[in-house]
Amino acid sequence: MKIQEAEALAGISKKSIRFYEEQGLLTPRRNSENGYREYGLPEVECLRRIKLLRKLGLSLEEIRRILAGRQSLQEGMRRHLALLEEEKKNLEISIGFCRYLRDREAGLGELNAEALLRDMDERERAGARFPDRQRSDTRRRRYTGSLAAGALVVILMGAFLALLVWGYRTDPQGELPLPLFLGIAAVPVVVILGVALALGQRIQEIGRGEEDDAGKY
Repeated sequence: MKIQEAEALAGISKKSIRFYEEQGLLTPRRNSENGYREYGLPEVECLRRIKLLRKLGLSLEEIRRILAGRQSLQEGMRRHLALLEEEKKNLEISIGFCRYLRDREAGLGELNAEALLRDMDERERAGARFPDRQRSDTRRRRYTGSLAAGALVVILMGAFLALLVWGYRTDPQGELPLPLFLGIAAVPVVVILGVALALGQRIQEIGRGEEDDAGKY
């Protein structure tokens, strides 16, 4: 079957299927005649298992070890449960702080933030971890910066190309030969296409978390 059929049966997008193939989690056969990937029921079942484990929060590396037989499913679950228990404990600590602030009658002006921060620091030294919203805020800034830089380059190259075309159409019999004109005009076109491709890849990297993913997976 083709990837569209595997996508429908497994309930996983083609983009995700390709990503799992890049990560070595899935190795479909190749058609000897045309080289296209061919998927069968074993690949679909593998995708369903990957989807299940990902929904439970397992990292790609954990899933890779389980699929490769380097780690049993039971051992993987034991490791993941330990991680979830740790996250649950940290979440309960954060909930406790939030409840304390909610139930206080005093407003923000009477809040002793320094004392609470000292308490949180002591808990972090003891191993607790609090949610880090800075990552998501930083990710939004990365999106904005990348899009702004890409748009600026595209606008400048587009303006240069438009000016070049306008000049040639205004004086087509000028000193600039057509082959040279086409060669010069190709430069901003190539730059625009390159920026668009690089920007798309950059957005995908930001979406996956870049170096944060490396630590997670």
